[in-house]
Amino acid sequence: MSTALLFRELPTARESLATVTAIGDDGVVVTDATLFYPHGGGQPGDRGAFITADGRTLAVNDTRKGEGGQVCHLLDPGHGLEVGQSVTQQLDWPRRWAHMRMHTALHLLSVVVPHGVTGGSIGADRGRLDFDLGDASFDKDELTERLNALIAADHPVTSEWISEAELDAHPELVKTMSVAPPRGAGEIRMVRIGDIDYQPCGGTHVASTAEIGPVRVASIKNRGARNRRITLVWGDDNAQGGEPS
Repeated sequence: MSTALLFRELPTARESLATVTAIGDDGVVVTDATLFYPHGGGQPGDRGAFITADGRTLAVNDTRKGEGGQVCHLLDPGHGLEVGQSVTQQLDWPRRWAHMRMHTALHLLSVVVPHGVTGGSIGADRGRLDFDLGDASFDKDELTERLNALIAADHPVTSEWISEAELDAHPELVKTMSVAPPRGAGEIRMVRIGDIDYQPCGGTHVASTAEIGPVRVASIKNRGARNRRITLVWGDDNAQGGEPS
């Protein structure tokens, strides 16, 4: 039984009821639905807690993809949960919110640096993309200014689905050279930022670029003859950003 991915339709939900559908080795718990994003696409798996009906709080240390569309929540062994039991899922919201903001900011970075992406990583405090730049060069301050202008423009961020055939007909939509969009289900999830960016992505994002808050290009480093790693951090006093109520 696959897990319903509530985080896609309810990316700002912080708490939800779920039912345990499977128990695995080493503390793995599968539920019928989840708010927890499983590690993938450079975005870390969510953390948080399961609250039982009798008031126990069980830490969710990580979230990973399982087989057959299942999402595996990694709890401490000996958690005592059983199949059929109801739990309240509670996200580590500040961490998830930071990941959402940084993920959207990295999409904007791919707009201001229009070159192939060879790798990337999202964190709560910083994120980075690796680009195949060749001989091209960029200035940190100029990139920072352009990024913050796009953020302040408050572009809406939405998602939709297209067929695999549609994506095949428009290969230029795939910016990431190292990781292909997941296939096999017949459809590909696309993330659109206003009229400035449109690319395959399965991760969580903010609803508008203004929610990201100020960012800063911390470094541009060589990673081989053609590759450059561009790292983003939050601008001053922007650890939390414009968190939704």
